[in-house]
Amino acid sequence: MKRLVVTADDFGLSGEVNAAVEIAHRDGILSAASLMVGAPAAAEAVAIAKRIPTLHVGLHLTLAEALPCLPAARIPGLVDATGVLRRDMARFGAAIFFKPSVRRQMRAEIEAQFLAFAATGLRLDHVNAHKHFHLHPTIAELVFDVGKAFGMTALRVPLEPFDIVSKIEPMISNPVRLVMEPWARRLAQQARRRGITVPDQVFGLAFTGALTAPRLAALLEHLPDGFSEIYCHPATSGGFRFAVPGARYREEFEALTASECREALEASGARLGGFADA
Repeated sequence: MKRLVVTADDFGLSGEVNAAVEIAHRDGILSAASLMVGAPAAAEAVAIAKRIPTLHVGLHLTLAEALPCLPAARIPGLVDATGVLRRDMARFGAAIFFKPSVRRQMRAEIEAQFLAFAATGLRLDHVNAHKHFHLHPTIAELVFDVGKAFGMTALRVPLEPFDIVSKIEPMISNPVRLVMEPWARRLAQQARRRGITVPDQVFGLAFTGALTAPRLAALLEHLPDGFSEIYCHPATSGGFRFAVPGARYREEFEALTASECREALEASGARLGGFADA
């Protein structure tokens, strides 16, 4: 049996992202979205989610390169001079590991984001993190501890089967995968020991920022048995704050409603839904 969740990350980041999520769910194959609770258009995203309750919504923890929920004065070790969560991922990760004060601030920010999601009244379908920062072992423990109190039952672990991706594009290279994979396998084991649902495989790493219709259709055609997640970053256009330069937002949005992708999903026989359907 094949089960599939197609997720849009960064829900709430901008009006362009929110519009893409709503249309792609209504007219395409998008089944879930991950909400940035502290983002500029989060309130609009929540209103959309309540208007279309068939959309499965989870928490997209933003712990780096985004706006925090807490005031910058309460989390000085997490933010830069502009009040944005730090972008120096290596040094930031080391500070979280070695400095108790930074760990306490990180826990407070994670709690604030879970609280903000709970305040929306939406059902918590899943949890993941911007830039996959929950692979950091200290952050992972904090997410497990805090998430338990808020009913977290499902977690994205970015383990992408490279053999399938390389069938689609034989020349593709993804060196980041080699660094992430040992930590992802560790995280998957920890989650499953806690009874938290984790997909058997996740797609989106190799094609991040460029999950075009031909690539999405090919992933659906090669979809393996078991529980899979395909994540993407759709928007009706780019140019908004925190948009990634060069990301093909519009193409990812169009892929979700493309006829070739809808047909490939139907041909796959996969049951589309959310993590809560596991």
